[in-house]
Amino acid sequence: MKKELVIVLDFGGQYNQLVARRVRECNVYCEIYSYKTDIEKIKAMNPKGIILTGGPNSCYEPDSPTYSEELFKLGIPVLGLCYGAQLMSHVLGGKVERADVREYGKTEVIIDKKDSKVFEGVSETTTCWMSHFDYISKIAPGFEITAHTADCPVAAAENAAEKLYAIQFHPEVLHTVEGTKMINNFVKNVCECAGDWKMDAFVENTIAEIREKVGNGRVLLALSGGVDSSVAAGLLSKAIGKQLTCVFVDHGLLRKNEGDEVEAIFGPEGQFDLNFIRVNAQERYYNKLAGVTEPEAKRKIIGEEFIRIFEEEAKKIGTVEFLAQGTIYPDVVESGLGGESAVIKSHHNVGGLPDFVDFKEIIEPLRDLFKDEVRKAGLELGLPERLVFRQPFPGPGLGVRIIGEVTAEKVRIVQDADAIYREEIENAGLDKTIGQYFAALTNMRSVGVMGDERTYDYAVALRAVNTVDFMTAEAAEIPYEVLNKVMSRVINEVRGVNRIFYDLTSKPPGTIEFE
Repeated sequence: MKKELVIVLDFGGQYNQLVARRVRECNVYCEIYSYKTDIEKIKAMNPKGIILTGGPNSCYEPDSPTYSEELFKLGIPVLGLCYGAQLMSHVLGGKVERADVREYGKTEVIIDKKDSKVFEGVSETTTCWMSHFDYISKIAPGFEITAHTADCPVAAAENAAEKLYAIQFHPEVLHTVEGTKMINNFVKNVCECAGDWKMDAFVENTIAEIREKVGNGRVLLALSGGVDSSVAAGLLSKAIGKQLTCVFVDHGLLRKNEGDEVEAIFGPEGQFDLNFIRVNAQERYYNKLAGVTEPEAKRKIIGEEFIRIFEEEAKKIGTVEFLAQGTIYPDVVESGLGGESAVIKSHHNVGGLPDFVDFKEIIEPLRDLFKDEVRKAGLELGLPERLVFRQPFPGPGLGVRIIGEVTAEKVRIVQDADAIYREEIENAGLDKTIGQYFAALTNMRSVGVMGDERTYDYAVALRAVNTVDFMTAEAAEIPYEVLNKVMSRVINEVRGVNRIFYDLTSKPPGTIEFE
């Protein structure tokens, strides 16, 4: 049992993992459980605090997710967020109704109780993220209102004596300016957590879990050489050593020279105790992708071939019970598997899997982590910094950075353009300050003039974003002289390109990748 544990009860909210993430940022270990989790199991876990998430339902409807009143009588501090706040009020004798005015987005919240333990150090008027169509019209007995907005009389309420706190807005999202402070106040001031959990605890626990699950079995890991699969390889290698076989599929959609770099790190001369197999499948992929232009179709083909190659390699090396992947949480959310979120795009290692997978079980040790947490785990495992802070790279590789049909010629163009772009970003000292940057090949061709000749060539788009968790992102501001140098070099050095664009789109409404 962990020394200090805060649990999140999930009622179907889209931000449930963000809640856990914010708690972990306070150096307190946090796990997520369904609202259907039995009260006896919760008691046995002996959590220091319980957080109830938001959700899409109305708590007063007969079939809505709920929990028994006993949860609030355990003596364990409870923080209800949005739906969780309404449910707490409803179960304990308050009243929740449909609001006349739905609140959505950034909202000014006025703190009424300055000495509230959850609002310690929070500004009297603070910007918070609202997302609700019901509201608490009458607080439960023993509660007092601690915050309000122009349209919401109960933006927060509490029963301090019973350590019960209801917050109508979402402190877990970054749009709530002082939200992290509020969650930190709850886990430290109310739950009285010491906050001494670090990423090494995650690494230690995950290694133990892998050993227990795998036993004497063998594991096949989808190794791309990117940050996620590399950290997954490190965890598995520490846990089970040579029971792990890493298959690196060079699908011809990697960055320039990357196949050889991956082999240098993970192959026989590398630092890892594992079995390494490289499969050169470039032609196989190009043949399968010929004539395919629809993004989801491309992803599905890449995912399908990925698994087929794995099955072939597994048969060559004998019985392999487990398939391991470097899936991280944003992949899960965007594939429509997290909470109530819609499918944004299928990831090759989540929604893109074919129906038939010839393995006993899939192991995804990083499934609950965000990218920055994955990097912390990588450093904890002793992976080299150059690998841990490597630019993120999607599983389908350049397949989602080439708009339209994928061909060997297009791959060459985008590889060369991307290599120049990354080199100039590093030369300018910007590589550590930008979250992610890469070149993509548009499907647009246009007229140009090079020398005295007319050209009809492709346009390359440059992308650079700043982001904390890859769930939201803003376009990075790159100095004009750097962009100008990249433009000049790409057009002069890369055959087939005569125009360069810079992509200013944020996420949302766009995604970081192009497809």
